[in-house]
Amino acid sequence: MLRLALALFLTAAPALAETKIATVAGGCFWCVEADFESVPGVRKVISGYTGGTVKDPTYDQVSGGGTGHYEAAQIYYDPARISYAKLMELFFRSVDPTDAGGQFCDRGPTYRTAVFAATGDEKTAAEAAKAGAQKALGQKVVTKILPAGAFYKAEDYHQNYYKGDDIVLTRRGPKSKANAYKFYRNACGRDQRLKELWGAAAFTH
Repeated sequence: MLRLALALFLTAAPALAETKIATVAGGCFWCVEADFESVPGVRKVISGYTGGTVKDPTYDQVSGGGTGHYEAAQIYYDPARISYAKLMELFFRSVDPTDAGGQFCDRGPTYRTAVFAATGDEKTAAEAAKAGAQKALGQKVVTKILPAGAFYKAEDYHQNYYKGDDIVLTRRGPKSKANAYKFYRNACGRDQRLKELWGAAAFTH
């Protein structure tokens, strides 16, 4: 009887919500995390490194160059609430996809933009979003669509940096991580450039 009751319960229980992952590089991974964790249907965003040849790289190694890695982020999302195609549309409007040398005040290969597609469907959706961005801007979009590979989670102090309350030292003195992030983002001109480039279509947090 107990076995039958358990079987009936499992049959009636709702299926666990599916989670998928989109992997992108949009310059500073703190900013990608802050932007996309505000999107309905996104469960979490993990900052990390991908696209290079060094296994388990550190931030110092990646930022120092030579690893081939991008600062990147993995966006964990519920496909029943938001599609991969919509995430791609938002992604292109959260970066300057015309800049081949980095993003905003962050310069160099580490900060280039890219989409890392894990399947043929993801590649198709990313290419469509790229074409749409190029048409909307009337400029060449240089963001690469690359095959997904190993993703290495960044150090813990990078995760959720934009809302951290522990104190760090900045050029303007000690600040909470959240306030240091706001200062950095404003000083870097990220949102100003996005509004200049995309106008009302810009996606910022």
